[in-house]
Amino acid sequence: MYKSMATLAVLGALVPAARAEDDLPQRLDAVLEQWIGDERIVGAVVLVARDGQVVYRRAAGWADREARVPVREDTIFRLASMTKLIVSTVALRLVDEGRLSLDDPASRWLPYFTPALSDGRRPAITIRQLLSHTSGLSYSFLEPPGNAYQTLRVPQGLARFDGSLEEALRRLASAPLFYEPGREWRYSLSTDVLGAVIERVTGLPLPRAVERYVTEPLGMHDTAFRLVDPARLAAAYVDGTSRAERMRPQRQPLPLGSGVHVDPERTLDPAAYSSGGGGMTGTADDFLTLVEAIRTVRAPVISESMARRLTTHHIGDLRAWTEGPGWGFGLGTAVLLDPAAADSPQSVGTWQWGGALGTHWFVDPALALSVVVMTNTAVAGVIGEFPAALRDAVYGVERPRETRVVDQNV
Repeated sequence: MYKSMATLAVLGALVPAARAEDDLPQRLDAVLEQWIGDERIVGAVVLVARDGQVVYRRAAGWADREARVPVREDTIFRLASMTKLIVSTVALRLVDEGRLSLDDPASRWLPYFTPALSDGRRPAITIRQLLSHTSGLSYSFLEPPGNAYQTLRVPQGLARFDGSLEEALRRLASAPLFYEPGREWRYSLSTDVLGAVIERVTGLPLPRAVERYVTEPLGMHDTAFRLVDPARLAAAYVDGTSRAERMRPQRQPLPLGSGVHVDPERTLDPAAYSSGGGGMTGTADDFLTLVEAIRTVRAPVISESMARRLTTHHIGDLRAWTEGPGWGFGLGTAVLLDPAAADSPQSVGTWQWGGALGTHWFVDPALALSVVVMTNTAVAGVIGEFPAALRDAVYGVERPRETRVVDQNV
């Protein structure tokens, strides 16, 4: 989500850097040291792998700046929307097993989930549309202030809600759809709905289904809906006027659209419902294990057929506009279709996503390249200049110094 809601406009063309691969550590170190030194990023773990081998590993900055606790390689971060890749992978595994069909209506599994259009019609929403974010749903922060989600207080997955997943989704189902399913692409609460479908299909709570199908087979022991080690959890920070500021322990908005409300203490609440769109925590090493498993189609996590559906463009003429120009979407990730339009050195077919609390990743399959970046700083860690600078450093690309940020509104 580098360019989600904040497109970096570069004045001039990309300039390839004529530097050896051996310079990769120095290039990435320079970016990290600049941003952490300026206190715009508080702490980070960055991993880069080529052909499955880690070629760069760095933990830098503070897990808790005020307590002077440094980030370590095993620091646990709030994954926010990086959770979506994990839950989408579980759903596709169930399709592999023949227990779920991409063309099933969600209401087959969740009879109460039949939201209506503004004209009163209740169209079917398929599993395919939930995976591809063409379901008619949205997020409150993407819509104008005073939208139905805000009026009905539809939970968005990052703030406290004194209720179950089903109660959250029943409230969502009471809100009107924003468009006819399949007609538009809009980033949304679809993966929360998908999580509830997974529970019905498997007969397991979502955390246990994720363990069975993804985290246990891959040995991702630090990644879960229930925090495995509170002592290793990074404190949460948010962009400030001159430096990142520590998040308050109560509900507060992030600077995105009409506001993403976050309660950083939700992560510590064992009673919080499992949000398939944003409720997990984990480490950089665990997440690298996941994306590498998908890239290499490592059994038993996902089949080649489902991995291809997950990571290749699946929405026709629609585009994943949160990523900026040139990006399409598969069944769980954004997919790069036009590097020139995206102003990116990444290869066609690169897939990526991130989490609003400061994390992101991308996989360039043409180069067998996987990059995972965990920070504890929202939203600079995922949107705008920092992720773009890290990406360019990975590819050894230099840009003219004069840049400007445009289109900071949704």
